[in-house]
Amino acid sequence: MSDSITLTAHCLCKLHNFTTQVPKSRLPLPAYVCHCTSCRHSTGALYSIDLPWPAHTRDVDISALQTFHFSSKTAIHFCGTCSTPIFFGHPADPDADLGVFTGALTNPAADLVNLKTHIFVEDTQDGGASVWLQNVNADGSEAKRYKHRAEAADAEELPASWPDAAALTGFEKRTADKLNVKCKCGGIEYALHRGDYKDGDDLPWFVVPKTHKLIAGHCVCDSCRLFSGIDVFPWTFAELKNLSFKDGKKVPADMSGLKAAVDSKEAGVGSLKYYASSPGVLRFFCGTCSACVFFASDDRPKIVDVAVGVLDAPDGARAEGFLAWSFAKIQKVEDVKGGWREGLVDRVQKEIQEWRSGRGYPNIGDE
Repeated sequence: MSDSITLTAHCLCKLHNFTTQVPKSRLPLPAYVCHCTSCRHSTGALYSIDLPWPAHTRDVDISALQTFHFSSKTAIHFCGTCSTPIFFGHPADPDADLGVFTGALTNPAADLVNLKTHIFVEDTQDGGASVWLQNVNADGSEAKRYKHRAEAADAEELPASWPDAAALTGFEKRTADKLNVKCKCGGIEYALHRGDYKDGDDLPWFVVPKTHKLIAGHCVCDSCRLFSGIDVFPWTFAELKNLSFKDGKKVPADMSGLKAAVDSKEAGVGSLKYYASSPGVLRFFCGTCSACVFFASDDRPKIVDVAVGVLDAPDGARAEGFLAWSFAKIQKVEDVKGGWREGLVDRVQKEIQEWRSGRGYPNIGDE
């Protein structure tokens, strides 16, 4: 029996593939969760997770990947065709470890990943997804949460009670009737409007009666995972007629119209691109910074999934004043069966439910 495991990372379209060997004695590999505003708006998720790629950076050929300079010290290396972010890099320090996005990794049957710390949690205002990712490691260890950086001399650990429940918007209260939809680089600036819904109407399935909040939930299918580089990805849903460009002009009202607008580089579209991940399905993303933005399907051409991480909500990353979270069932769990993600997703589902119950939120989706 081999004393090592092959670690593989690849993109959704499989144009880019990276492999290396890891001694089993080194497992699980330490991973780090960042909740900063920049990570949310460059992935479309509520956070990013990466772990050090166990091969010397100089031995990894990333020249075919597209690069977005995330900050003065950090870059995201992603597939320009399908959007998958594969590595965080440090262009100014060619010997620094590459950080591989855990969502780009395959799903071998091993205890592969151990979450160590959550950083920049204060950026979320409401705790974001950190509130249900603290106790999801197979060995029972806790991933501690930090206000900013964990390794700083003055690092401030956040207590389990942060944020205070009284500071949260909650399930019943509404806030803004419009949220900005923004990627990290600013190439995409749209607006998502609540919509003129009335309870007497035949409400769309994703609109909650009374509050008219939009339902949000999680998907762990292979395509969403690879599209975003995130293992558990958050989506909400909207009618395209309730989206507008930065200049106020309405976004095309159906999938084919949005595709045509991107193809013709219509004013207002910005840096939006798309990838056809399967027949009748388009995944829209920022071609500059890789942020996931929309999922569209021929099955419901006037409705799109909207990546929650690109929403700019005044009450926090979860946008509770605009969204109603469905915590009952993580979608497409069949895709994680038999590998390291199966246990992770089971534990995330459990912690989500415990957090929901503690907040007294209804169990939307438990039908």
